[in-house]
Amino acid sequence: MRIIGGELRGRRLRSPPRDVRPTSDRVREALFGRLDAVVPGARVLDLYAGTGALGIEALSRGAKSATFVDRSARSIAVLRKNLSALGLEDRAEWHRGETVRLLRRWARADTQPQAFDLVLLDPPYDAGEAESGLRALVEARVLAPDATVVVESAKRHSLGPVGGLDPIDRRTYGDTVITRLAPGRRERLPEDAAPPDE
Repeated sequence: MRIIGGELRGRRLRSPPRDVRPTSDRVREALFGRLDAVVPGARVLDLYAGTGALGIEALSRGAKSATFVDRSARSIAVLRKNLSALGLEDRAEWHRGETVRLLRRWARADTQPQAFDLVLLDPPYDAGEAESGLRALVEARVLAPDATVVVESAKRHSLGPVGGLDPIDRRTYGDTVITRLAPGRRERLPEDAAPPDE
């Protein structure tokens, strides 16, 4: 695995544990190519972070900060080594815990975390966690007014509106679908017309 854009382009990342499905270079490049206007200066939340490849890519491309959440101790250990090796520790924080439970804890907290401009979710494809994660994200009240939420999911599992977040576009890359969502008050865009496997 390597960083594919920004100031750290070409730097290698430590490999994830065997039970982690990393986002391919091709999908990451396509994903961030469509977020050029969002990432610089953004406060990023990387949920189901694994070893942090998505959030680290955002930091390399100019994000202000990144908060990583993953339930695996092994993934968090690799994430911390990646952040240290790349000199990103001062722009990052991490939480070990199950995503939905952590978001629900934030929802109940007296002091809310910072508002996030960009949220990246790469949940397990077969666990049905995308919708529950999105609902918990909205309930946690941690989205900036013009936030962008990006979800990676299996092609066979299409996301619709969830908890006040509406899909604004989708792209298909092999068996992977990247869906961008935004708070429902933002104007919805027509279904993306790009051909599959772009």
